[in-house]
Amino acid sequence: MSDLYSEQNNIGIQNSDNSGYSYYSTAPSEPENAPKKKKSNHTGLKILAFLLSLVVVGAGSIQVYKFWDDSKIQMSEEEEKIVVPSPAKEIAEAVKGGTLPSSPPPQNLPSLFDIASRTDAKQLPDIVDEIMPSVVGVSSTFEINEPYTSWGWGGFQSETRKRQATGTGTGIVMTDDGYIVTNAHCVYDEEYNAGEAVDVYVLFSDQSKHDAKIIAYDTETDIAVLKVDASGLTPATFGNSDELRVGELVIAVGNPLGFDLFGSVTSGIISALNRQISINEKNMTLIQTDAAINEGNSGGPLLNSCGQVIGINSAKMSSSYGSASVEGLGFAIPINEAKTIVDDLIYNGYVTGRPQIGISAVDITESYSTYLGLPMGVYVTAVSEGSAAEEAGIKHGDVIIGIEDEVVNSMDELNKIKNTFKAGDTIKLKISRDGNDIDIRLTLQDANADKAGKKSSTETTEAAE
Repeated sequence: MSDLYSEQNNIGIQNSDNSGYSYYSTAPSEPENAPKKKKSNHTGLKILAFLLSLVVVGAGSIQVYKFWDDSKIQMSEEEEKIVVPSPAKEIAEAVKGGTLPSSPPPQNLPSLFDIASRTDAKQLPDIVDEIMPSVVGVSSTFEINEPYTSWGWGGFQSETRKRQATGTGTGIVMTDDGYIVTNAHCVYDEEYNAGEAVDVYVLFSDQSKHDAKIIAYDTETDIAVLKVDASGLTPATFGNSDELRVGELVIAVGNPLGFDLFGSVTSGIISALNRQISINEKNMTLIQTDAAINEGNSGGPLLNSCGQVIGINSAKMSSSYGSASVEGLGFAIPINEAKTIVDDLIYNGYVTGRPQIGISAVDITESYSTYLGLPMGVYVTAVSEGSAAEEAGIKHGDVIIGIEDEVVNSMDELNKIKNTFKAGDTIKLKISRDGNDIDIRLTLQDANADKAGKKSSTETTEAAE
């Protein structure tokens, strides 16, 4: 068995001097007389095999490269799927589900300036550069009478003392020789009964100051005209406020919170047109905008996208809602209305054509009507001498219950309808007299005709009618 193992495997165990065991391996021995085999030469086969191996390796490399390249493409596609924005993915899924149109979302959307501007609009910085020399700051000094109590030899005594207060606003240069338009409340105070400002100066964009003279003002429309002794000024360009559209771009320029913020520029859109707003019992038709208009912006320009003045800002209007906090709510006087007022103030010193009946009256409410046995309406307490009412035959004790076939129960209702007419128009009044209803035709007079030649108009129309 051991011989068979040694012969087949050429492996044996040899004992050397009985000192131990060691491994050895030998090639099997051949008989001495055995014929020697001729060694064959396989060089050609080796070359062929080598070439075949090159072909196999090359083909394998191509397949590996193709597999790797395909893998990279797949990885790239997967990466693109990963970086697709979430909204786009949601839109794609919605389109696939048939809930959205298949057209792609619009790209490069226009800005608000683009979609809200006129076709002939100017660049906003150009508009600012052009208007700034025409914007001025208005500083007015008022004298306020304050009551106070003092202690003297006779005990506590009530007295009044004067103190001065300064208010600031904005104005617009109208002519190169120094006419400036602003708000009436910038130069005439009704809130503290200070009346007309005792001193006014204007500040130009080049920081030059000029004393200003009050030409005239009208508190009902909140417009005033000033004049400075200067020439070569830059007048603003005035547009047409009747062409305005809701949603159109507008720019406001002024001096919010004083001259430290001189020439501040804000922008927005026209929020509404022909807003009927009651300010201090005066009904006004105004432009509403969301451009920021704050205290100090009063009297400044509201511009369209062509750089034309289409309104006169009035911060007083936006702050007339008591303690309510409002944002994005500003008002401006339409320039077309302001032009007529300005011309009247310059050439006549008052606003012409404002209608007046010429009476003093009180309202007869429902409770008074029951108590006095009179119809609800406007009870005439006095008739002004030489007035339209006197000429028409209206008497003390008459009750006006209608105008132009419209029922009226209060002075506000009477004035609202009357003010749709102008001086010189003839209207019909329905009067209750001694239990009988009669119609009287009356030709309205100019409310401010007696103010011709005076520089200001401060009375409210028919405050006592």
